[in-house]
This record gives sequence, structure tokens and C-alpha cells, in this order.
Amino acid sequence: MLVKFISSTSGQIMMFSPVARQLLEILGKDCDARGVFTTEQLPDAIRRLRQASATPDNQAQASPPAGSEAEGGDSGEPPVGLGQRAFPMIELFERTLADEGYVLWEAPGSFGER
Repeated sequence: MLVKFISSTSGQIMMFSPVARQLLEILGKDCDARGVFTTEQLPDAIRRLRQASATPDNQAQASPPAGSEAEGGDSGEPPVGLGQRAFPMIELFERTLADEGYVLWEAPGSFGER
């Protein structure tokens, strides 16, 4: 399932639900079909994502989420780290914050742990 993050001022990004769930859990948000980051919430969200991305203790979070399309495979490619997964969202949040906007997310349904 794809989750779309839409900025009121700066475009949008999409990601698979396991990655979106991982990032939203860091941010303390429920993985409902729809949600919002208000202008007031964006600075804390940016700080949390940067902190989680920089913390070496988050090795479990840096590995692909279970069941994600990015996991497994014999391609020999290095795994995608949490910082790489969070970077597009951090950029979207920073640009939106600069223009005093908000970010919505949409998915076909709730995508929390089952």
C-alpha cells in the first residue's frame, strides 16, 4: 500500500506503508488512513526524525521494515538506512515549515500493525 504525504505549500512524496509506519511511529502518530502535521507540529517532527536518523542505537530501525518491498533480495545492494528513508520527509517538512504550511497524509486504509 502506498502512503502519500501532501504539503500545502511544497508538493508531495509517496512511500510504501511499512516505511511510512516506521517514520510515523517515530513521530508519535497513529497510522490511520488520514492524518495531519500542523505548522506548530513540524519543528518537533523535524527534530525527531533528525535525531532518530543520527542515533546509532537505531540499527533495528535502519533495517528494512518487515514485509516491505525493499527487504530481501540477492542484489548485493547495501540496505537503505533510516536516514535515507527519512530524508525526503525531513525536506518536505522543512520546506513546508518555511512557508508556514501543513502536511497531510493519505492512504487507502489504516496501515498500523495488525
